[in-house]
Amino acid sequence: MTHTEIEVTAELVRDLLRDQHPDLADDPLKLGARGWDNQLWRLGDDLAVRLPWATQSADALLRKEHAWLPVLAPHLPLPVPVPQRVGEPSERFPRPWLVTTWVPGEPADRAPATRAAEAADTLAAFLTALHRPAPTGAPAGRDRGGPLADHVEGFARMLASATEMGLIPDPGAVRGVWEDAAAAPDWAGPALWLHGDLHPANVLTEDGIFCGVIDFGDLFAGDPACDLAAAWILLPDGAADRFYGAYQPTPDAATLRRARGWAVWRALAGILIGEAGVHGRPGGKLTWGPPAQASLRRLIAADRP
Repeated sequence: MTHTEIEVTAELVRDLLRDQHPDLADDPLKLGARGWDNQLWRLGDDLAVRLPWATQSADALLRKEHAWLPVLAPHLPLPVPVPQRVGEPSERFPRPWLVTTWVPGEPADRAPATRAAEAADTLAAFLTALHRPAPTGAPAGRDRGGPLADHVEGFARMLASATEMGLIPDPGAVRGVWEDAAAAPDWAGPALWLHGDLHPANVLTEDGIFCGVIDFGDLFAGDPACDLAAAWILLPDGAADRFYGAYQPTPDAATLRRARGWAVWRALAGILIGEAGVHGRPGGKLTWGPPAQASLRRLIAADRP
């Protein structure tokens, strides 16, 4: 069931709470955001209700967050949406849903980080804490965290589409960053916990620095380069080196190269979604284009003398 088949309203959310969590049903309720997979409704001052609305895969992603985030959250230095209750499928809404803690802040696609040094240190501390060896039974990544070589054809298609639409001013330079990254040695260390989806809409800011990380639906174990791409995606110009100096353990040269590959892959995806409406959602994702273009500019500039 997707957004075309069911309308999520305040009345529906309140009815679901009344049926399964009646002690929360009378708390103030208002729409927070319509994300890629889920809608977020703020509940009172401290809670939020997350309901799948636009992808079939969202059900499993919510279950994964419910299982693993309470384990990881106490060790993370930034607030994250910790599941408090689960809502089971019912006649009224035949999909699972969650009640989580509310994480205040403004998404970085609307309010980018501006205090470069502090933002770099904060992001490095968060990923240093998260990137620990994952236990047996940890979820595997759907299409990230493995070898970049597995994505060569997909990258070529994205670059060709963006180039044909006139969205990429220097496709040769973009291709050069990708090819260097894809040629780097693969990750040979243990599978580490990864957020897996650190684009600007999933990281919150306040007063120019990061104050929270949301949407752990892609949480999985794999190559940390997938997350380390965030230095190019989220930070202001010139802050990547500080981030990589603060992150521990210090990434080796191959990991830095792969991180640049994941960054250029994510930037292309953000441009196609934000500026061309490819694989879009109702209302579009217009705020995704500018930070993605900024990421490409940083990556290309860093590749030149």
